[in-house]
Order: sequence, then C-alpha cells, then structure tokens
Amino acid sequence: MATSDLFLDIPGQEQAIRQLQESLADPLHAYAFLGPQGSGSLRAARDFAAGLLCENGGCGICESCFKVRRGIHPDVLYHEPDGTQYKLDHVTPRKDGPPAHETITGQAQRRPLEGPRTIIIIERADLLRLAAPALLKTLEEPPPTTVFLLLANDFPRDLETIRSRCVVISFDSLQPTTIAEWLIDQGIGHELAASLAEGSAGDADRALLLAKDPDYVQRLALWQQVPDRLDGSGSTATELALEVHNSLKDASAMLEQLQAQELDELTEDSKARGERSLPGKKELLDRHKREIRRFQTNELIAGLAILARRYRDRMLAAERSATPSAPETMRACGEAVDTIGQLVSMLPRNPRQPLALERLFLQLSHEA
Repeated sequence: MATSDLFLDIPGQEQAIRQLQESLADPLHAYAFLGPQGSGSLRAARDFAAGLLCENGGCGICESCFKVRRGIHPDVLYHEPDGTQYKLDHVTPRKDGPPAHETITGQAQRRPLEGPRTIIIIERADLLRLAAPALLKTLEEPPPTTVFLLLANDFPRDLETIRSRCVVISFDSLQPTTIAEWLIDQGIGHELAASLAEGSAGDADRALLLAKDPDYVQRLALWQQVPDRLDGSGSTATELALEVHNSLKDASAMLEQLQAQELDELTEDSKARGERSLPGKKELLDRHKREIRRFQTNELIAGLAILARRYRDRMLAAERSATPSAPETMRACGEAVDTIGQLVSMLPRNPRQPLALERLFLQLSHEA
C-alpha cells in the first residue's frame, strides 16, 4: 500500500497496526479489537474503517477518509450500550422495539450508501451478554459488503462464541514512558509530558487533551488530598465527593470546546462546497456525546488510580516505620486500595457515578 496518513497517531501498538494494514488488502467479515480503553483501539478501528472504504486503499486524506475519521461517513455505524448491557431490541428487531434499520442486525443487511462496504463498530462489545445469541448468526454469515468491528477490553467466557467468529487484534496497555515519549514528539515539554503520562490512566489521547487544560494540576492535587481530608464524618465525605464530581464535569470543558470548534469548521467547509447543511451532523453530535461520556469516565478512573497510589504510599511508609500502629495502618490502607479497585471495575456498568463516588468516600472514611 502507498504511504498513508492512517494509523500515525496511535503510539505503542506497532503489531496491531501491522495486522490491520495487512488486512486492508483482503478484509474478512469481523474483527475484535481487544485492549483497554485509551490504548488506541477506537482510533485504530476508525482508521481501519477509513481504509476499508477508501478508493485509494487507505490514503487517509481523501474525502471518504476525512468523513470516516471525523465520524460523519454514512457507511460507518457506531453502537454502544444504553446502560449496563446491550438490550435485545438494540441488536435485533422486536415487537414494540426500535425499527429494524436502527438495530445492529438490521443495519448489517443494508446496502452501502456511498462506499463499497457498511462498517458496523460495536463499542463495549463485552456487554453484549444476553443479546449475543441474536447477533451470532449475522456475525457468522453477514452480507459480503458488511464488516463488523467489535471493541472490548476482553471477552468474558460466555462470549467466547462471539470472539471465535472474529479476527482478534490485540492492543497492549500503554506504559507511561511510551505516552511521555509520544507527548514529547507532539511538542510537549519533558517535565509536563512525564506528569501527564503518569496521570493519563494509559490513555495517550487523554494525556494530549490534558496538556491543553489549565486546571489539570489542580484536579491532580484534589485527588491527592482526599485521604488527608476524610475525617470520618459523613458530611465531609459527601462534600468532598461533590467537589470531586464537579471537577470531573469541569474537566470536559476543554473537550467540549474542541468539539464546538470541529463542528464550526465542518459547517464552514460544508457551506464552502455549496451544501445547505452539514452531512452527517447527527452522527457527529452522537460521536461528541460518546466522547464526553468516555472522557468523564476515564477521568474518574484516572483520579481513582491516583487515590489508590496515595494509599499504597501510606502503606509503604507504615511498613518502613515499624511503629506499633504500623500493622493496623497497613491493613486499613490495603482495604482502601481494594475498595477503590472494586469501584473501578464497576464504573463502566455504573451510570450513577456521583452516588458511587460518595459511597466510596464514606467507606474510605471508616477504613483508613
């Protein structure tokens, strides 16, 4: 394939990118992009979709590639669960459910509108669960012009049949050093790059966005102060949880600003081409909503990682001190780390994150 602009902004995933580039020449009907959020799997899926629809084999710069990478191509359809799992009527038509053309299996049967294929991207595919059997037959025998891209951290055992129908593309967790080096290549200073990489929760895109956020340092400090501010009272835990939650909402302001700028640029470009309205505007706005939700969840996960690290530091300090109270301090801090880890594992399936945060702080008040 000729030199391409695709896959250039995905650090640390050379093997996965090589697999995808080789697959463009002779694509199969379904791929599973497996790796943690922030590892670049979503960006890679978008670039792979661009390559599958590009008349030039994946140039990355033509109008088709431009539309796919901006999330406004009519032949690239995105799905994510509404809540803790995919509902059955999201996957296949049912009486009193959404119309067939809004379901995954219904869209799989449609003809492409502009390009040679229809690409269906299913985010959080590990939450298909009860809806998986309804998808299985279509996944096994889709129309020749339909390609499925399923994104998940990993597939649980009860979704092994789904996994077995896909070509697996594995994405590794990004190490802070990899992210820091990538940020430096983007023009970020060494010291700031190291700080952003450490607080990025393994998400390079998030780290780059935080580099433009003037409030990042204050949010980092707020998370680090939590153990010292919890005093055992419920009112303090509630107040601190609200403060942290508001900081998380404010954190998305930079992303919302960039999204508004993107919408303005695309609208002006559309007017310059003589179009009465922006094609794919609904799809673009839907993508923006997904990005905001994902960013806020990842920001919370990153903050909880900082909080867990503070308790680990306390545990190590107690171990070194060898004081009579050290064993109890170590036990309490260990329980706090476990409690934080339990919340992190539940977050993608928990739509009531502010309440979960308040409960966490109340529990930490009594544990450590």
